[in-house]
Amino acid sequence: MPTYTAPVRDTLFVLKEVLGYDRYSNLPGFADASPDVLEAILAESAKLTENVIQPTNRAGDLEGCVRHDDGRVTTPKTFRQAFDEYRQGGWMGLAAPQEYGGQGLPYAVHNAVSEYMISGNMALLMYAGLTQGAIAAIITHGTDEQKQTWLPKMVEGGWTGTMNLTEPHCGTDLGLLRTRAVPADDGTYRISGQKIFISAGEHDMADNIVHLVLARIDGAPAGTKGISLFIVPKFWLDASGNPGTRNAVSCGSIEEKMGIHGNATCVMNYDEATGTLLGEANGGLKAMFTMMNEARLGVGLQGLAVGEAAYQGAVAYAKDRLQGRSLSGPKAPDKKADPIIVHPDVRRILMTIKSFNEAGRALALWTALKSDIAHRSPDEKDRQEADDLLGLMTPIVKGVLTDKGFDHAVMAQQVFGGHGYIEEHGMSQFVRDARIAMIYEGANGIQALDLVGRKLPMHGGRAVQAFFKEVGDFCDENRAIETMAPFTKALKKGLNDLQAATMWLVQNAMAKPENAGAASTDYMHLFGLVALGYMWGQMVKVAHENLADGADPFYATKLVTGRYFMERVMPETAAHLARISTGADTMMALPAEAF
Repeated sequence: MPTYTAPVRDTLFVLKEVLGYDRYSNLPGFADASPDVLEAILAESAKLTENVIQPTNRAGDLEGCVRHDDGRVTTPKTFRQAFDEYRQGGWMGLAAPQEYGGQGLPYAVHNAVSEYMISGNMALLMYAGLTQGAIAAIITHGTDEQKQTWLPKMVEGGWTGTMNLTEPHCGTDLGLLRTRAVPADDGTYRISGQKIFISAGEHDMADNIVHLVLARIDGAPAGTKGISLFIVPKFWLDASGNPGTRNAVSCGSIEEKMGIHGNATCVMNYDEATGTLLGEANGGLKAMFTMMNEARLGVGLQGLAVGEAAYQGAVAYAKDRLQGRSLSGPKAPDKKADPIIVHPDVRRILMTIKSFNEAGRALALWTALKSDIAHRSPDEKDRQEADDLLGLMTPIVKGVLTDKGFDHAVMAQQVFGGHGYIEEHGMSQFVRDARIAMIYEGANGIQALDLVGRKLPMHGGRAVQAFFKEVGDFCDENRAIETMAPFTKALKKGLNDLQAATMWLVQNAMAKPENAGAASTDYMHLFGLVALGYMWGQMVKVAHENLADGADPFYATKLVTGRYFMERVMPETAAHLARISTGADTMMALPAEAF
């Protein structure tokens, strides 16, 4: 059975020592989460994860959710108590505004806490994650009445939320959706249609479920320009504000999925259900993307978190499993064989995952801080620069962290050999759970197209040029430092590859758009490697400075791990550039009949 220990020391290292958490004390919410308070919050979230949430993971996978004949859905037996403890601890509203009952703490703190809890049980934390996304959409686009009606209970965690986009014939291309919204005389709408793949669509852990549903008002323009967003609760409220009349929304079935069995992924039927417009008519995509962008960062975190949980299981097994002898001579002569952690190929697996996860954690926290600045800074220029980088990095965080999270779950499973393939050790669950993160909230191919087609040219390339300058300046400022030279040299090489790839796209994509499509996934991963390398550059600089003051093995370990990334992982930028530069000709040459 897997166990999990929250990487609190590493999170604090990134936030306090690398990213300069103290520098943001002037922003709203940061003063309430001083460094001492931050440490206490991370410690408490680690305790909740390790003692309450993680023990539900395996049981939840085995038991799954059950839809009953009357349409009710029950979650795994252990989930309700764990979710209650999460709710009672105030974790749902950690970063939500205080005026609605939240604590108003930085998104970066929420991000750190969420990583631990997702590692503990991804399926369980999805109920919270969807709710937090719905909260963000209502805060941004709701009327004062809608905010006062729905937010306090959602922030408290007594009511949960969902996001209803996908239909049987309509996934990424939302312009094809058929769900209808007919205006009623009282200002509400009657919503009719079917939605599929709705995470947390129906369950027994909350007194009400607030569905956010995309639909087309009768007479609205065709395509995405005619889509609106509606609040369609499971129960309408009585005069006291409590759940009252049942709305005409029901769970038709639960999807039978590869993984995340503990999350109720539902087919939802709307039969003239009553809803209220959220935001402007025909402005549904804009409103939904408030939720989608936050969700995409959260899904990126899922890739990191599951990869970390799988890695910890693989490390424990590699230290315990005896098999063969070290190539350089016995390392455990008192035993019949050495633990497999002595073998270079096992080390390759573990070091690859470790070096990626530590940089991925830093990237997730760096991006979360950009979100805090974009939403909380009083300085307009700072807000704009942070928002630019946040938009640029969102598809990279989502796409790269989830692609690699799945890869690393598979690699961690490989450490177990045949034992990883059977269910007893729990490693196959990590593989199965991690797989969905590459697909939902916009499949990773769509993330890559979003990066190349929308984010690069946005505002005349302002965001990408700012990123290039920041990384380039870091290399220039530190290359003369002897201990930093190997890191800055590798990072600069990666940056040069990224800039060359960007220039190739500028020169070749407009005249032939398929060149952009053919390059997009390689470009996303090339960009991700440079971003991760930049995180390592900052981390090793701090580690070097601290080694000068003492012999803390934490910092020495950082240096070796960072050097591994730069030597063994960063060179992949050259392969991505080579593939990008071939263009689309060979990829698109065969007629469909030839496949």
